[in-house]
Amino acid sequence: MADLIATVTLLKRGPTPSMGAAHFEELPLVFSGLEARDDVRVIVIRGAGDHFSFGLDLVDMRPLLDLARPGANAADRQALLRRIADLQAAFTRVAATTKPVVAAVDGWCIGAGLDLISAADLRIATQGARFSIRETRMAMVADLGSLQRLVGIIGDGHLRELALTGRDFTAADGLQIGLLNRVVTDVGALHATTMELAKELAHNSPLVLSGVKRVLSEQRESRVRAGLELVAAWNAAFMPSDDLLEALNAFAERRRAEFSGR
Repeated sequence: MADLIATVTLLKRGPTPSMGAAHFEELPLVFSGLEARDDVRVIVIRGAGDHFSFGLDLVDMRPLLDLARPGANAADRQALLRRIADLQAAFTRVAATTKPVVAAVDGWCIGAGLDLISAADLRIATQGARFSIRETRMAMVADLGSLQRLVGIIGDGHLRELALTGRDFTAADGLQIGLLNRVVTDVGALHATTMELAKELAHNSPLVLSGVKRVLSEQRESRVRAGLELVAAWNAAFMPSDDLLEALNAFAERRRAEFSGR
């Protein structure tokens, strides 16, 4: 904590920075705590180690994926719907904070990582950063906020291309389409630039910062809320599929998935 700025560092699970159940439990608690502090005006969120996030930890989140097995019954689908809503709420808490949130990205930012930075106000990355709406390639519709929030950040056409292909894209691509506010050379420059921007924000009136966010978010968040409810219902209904099982098997076997549409 320094100069009215709080830094939130994502949990690192083992050798890879992925998001497990603890991440989604702790993140809203952390942001609620920071929201209540008068000595915090800006929040910086960053990854641990060489990457921002590889997305969901598929091993730790296996109970969730088990609910989406082919042939899941109605009770399983209802439980899946509730669980998706719980996960969505963690990132919604980030978006709802009245304090500016700046995401600092190095390395990979995949799937849920991209959902998370979509909930931030500003995004800075190193030139080596890489991004992907990877859920598409895992036979899932991204359901934690990127499809709802990115349309207001990068526009409909760019979002459709990235979401429908699931392809990887670079920081230079992200800057060009408006995902990123700035791209810097390396991690050192990332830290310096992020803190410089955060300090600039923190010098402004906290009442005005909150007001600007409230005005800018007013129409967006009602649309985002409706979109999150729709995608949660869609995935609860259709994510249990042979294609999801094939995607998980292909991931484990390090091969390209062959989808059947079943």
